[in-house]
Amino acid sequence: MGAGGWQWNDAWIFVSAVIAERLERDRALHAALPVTGASLADLLAAADFLHHAVPSREELQESLRRLAGAGLIVVEDDIIEVAPSGEQLWRTRPFSGLSSAVMTLQAQLNRSTRPGESDWVLDDQTYNTAVREYSLRLADGR
Repeated sequence: MGAGGWQWNDAWIFVSAVIAERLERDRALHAALPVTGASLADLLAAADFLHHAVPSREELQESLRRLAGAGLIVVEDDIIEVAPSGEQLWRTRPFSGLSSAVMTLQAQLNRSTRPGESDWVLDDQTYNTAVREYSLRLADGR
């Protein structure tokens, strides 16, 4: 029996965080820059790529708090990093490709751990800034 309690949005945001962090890591390494994690705008871009939707501030805050509280990701200000336990979860998931990664990950989360609760807060200004940055990237074709 699994730990349960994880929602689809939690898995969507987790997979988005993994994708965003990996893309940022690759960019930093190719530009000889320090690796610092993914920004909220990076995460929004990955979420939109996966589900053709941008999560609301409430959806994003709730999922990031649950994931951070479970020790799967680290959130500092507007930078997201996948924690070692999150990397382990990602690496040990049944491989299914990106089209079903969210559903596969939700099942994996429910089998492995319970959601946690961190005190991280995503204020309106930070969220709106990330949405604006992502929107500018779309307009620029990035």
